Amino acid sequence: MLVPLTRQKFEQLIPLIATGSQYKYYWGKFSDFLQRLLISVVIAAVILLAKVILRLSLGPVVFFLGLVGALYWLWGPVLWASLRNWKCRRYKYGGFFRGRVLDWWITEELLGKQETVNKRGDLVIVENREKRINLEVGDETGFTALLKAPLKVSHKVINPGQVAEMLVMSNRPDLSRIEEITDIYIPNRNLWVSDYPFLRQDFFNEVSRRIRDDREERREQRRRRPPRERTREIERYDDDEDEWEGSPRNKSREIDRRPIYDDEEWE
Repeated sequence: MLVPLTRQKFEQLIPLIATGSQYKYYWGKFSDFLQRLLISVVIAAVILLAKVILRLSLGPVVFFLGLVGALYWLWGPVLWASLRNWKCRRYKYGGFFRGRVLDWWITEELLGKQETVNKRGDLVIVENREKRINLEVGDETGFTALLKAPLKVSHKVINPGQVAEMLVMSNRPDLSRIEEITDIYIPNRNLWVSDYPFLRQDFFNEVSRRIRDDREERREQRRRRPPRERTREIERYDDDEDEWEGSPRNKSREIDRRPIYDDEEWE
């Protein structure tokens, strides 16, 4: 199932400014912090060199820029996370996808190599590898997507057939070509599978609940209809089927356009 979302909902799900989880992702390991700290020290040293040793008259603007650069170790993660969010927000259209887990498997990815010397003086190359989960999801239309993420202990509860939800992005209004996908959410386990946390999870859970409740309400309304009305509706559909060339059966992907939530419904 693929439900188009309004532009406002799409931008709410992927914020412009980095969230706490996104900041934590780009804060990285201790080595990443040291790298940012080194850049900050270099910027501060250049400003100090120009001011004290070379006796250059620097204006308040240059001093302010130097101060900001010296704090790069602190605001750097916000910058890189916001830039990554902006790349996703460049897509014109977004949609809510609900399908099933088709399969998953584990692979190892080479992150880097490090050269060291052992006790005997021999050069040793140490490979830094990371285990990653490959999660494949799809729906009844034949659409499939593959997400790779660092392997966690919580992933052991994932099984084929479980409901999987995510946000998809496209530059086509009918979402016929998916350009990018985000985190995958498995509702029955309350489990998020992701490498980079693109989504505002609270907003996404609310969208998921609203769509699920809307579909259950329509299903309940169909059950309550008298048998005669349902029979007439089937006959009317059969009569119009030959004249309607745009029947959903002829489309490569089925898109449920009814639950496009506008701003009034959200509020």
